[in-house]
Amino acid sequence: MAGAGPYKWKGAVNIMDKVITISREFGSGGRELGVKLAKVLEIPFYDKELISMAADDINIAKEAFLRYDEHIVTDDPLDRNFYHAFSDIYQVPMSDQIFVAQSSVIRRLASRGPCVIVGRCADMVLEDSINIFVYAKMKNRIRRLMELESGSDEKEMERRIREVDRKRKDYYQYYTGNAWGRAQNYHLCVESGLVGVDGCLRAVMAYLKEYTSEIG
Repeated sequence: MAGAGPYKWKGAVNIMDKVITISREFGSGGRELGVKLAKVLEIPFYDKELISMAADDINIAKEAFLRYDEHIVTDDPLDRNFYHAFSDIYQVPMSDQIFVAQSSVIRRLASRGPCVIVGRCADMVLEDSINIFVYAKMKNRIRRLMELESGSDEKEMERRIREVDRKRKDYYQYYTGNAWGRAQNYHLCVESGLVGVDGCLRAVMAYLKEYTSEIG
């Protein structure tokens, strides 16, 4: 299928006034959808970029952030390598510090105007965003990832998918108290297995068009 060009929405930059967050099952194409959606709407896209921004904010190496990216790591309280105090008085677990730092960056980016943000509980960090969840059946996710990583073992890929999903689910529930992937927590849930990422893009654009017609 061709790129997102045919779905371009004239005046989208002026019409869209909200941050769009994308949560996704691993291998569902959620990140690709976010990239294409940001391009169509001509607004910034953020994913891994949040790591560098947050790392700079609290002066922690990017590598440390990657260790905790969207999953909880149980730290040894006696190991100071996993602690970085905001002050001399309090010692805050690194996982919590990173969540707070990323949340601060997410709010700062949102204050600058519309953008697309993938993952990192952005849908719960922000109070007035449009929240999308992307999912697909396991067989479709395995096929997609194996196409991206040729030579991979199918069983190992399924194990990896389940592990990443579990970590994302635990992380989301731990920091938000809500169920990751539960339809009621999102404005729109799209399944990429049948229609692909471009089909999901058209569905999202239709939803956003209805939204803007309501506020217009």
